[in-house]
Amino acid sequence: MTEHLENILRRPIISEKSIRLAKESQYTFEVLSNANKIQVKHAVEKMFENVKVAHVEIVVATPKTTRSLRTRRQRSRRGGYKKAIVKLSKGTIPIFEGVKG
Repeated sequence: MTEHLENILRRPIISEKSIRLAKESQYTFEVLSNANKIQVKHAVEKMFENVKVAHVEIVVATPKTTRSLRTRRQRSRRGGYKKAIVKLSKGTIPIFEGVKG
């Protein structure tokens, strides 16, 4: 089952590391858990015009357990997610340009 390309990219990930990577033409996005590198490449090239993707790296962030601040006994679990680091050979993505690094 193939997903629509518009739904592959869930959101951009804005962090200190992703801003540093954006200066080197590498952009970080949270993607669907069943997305692969080819789907991510096509989704980025379709969503952002005048962009050519050179390389896609997929990283799976594992879920983490946390404790309650009040009782310290209750444990909960933050969900994991999949992220893609996209390296561009041509063009820039305007979402990351406005963020100061």
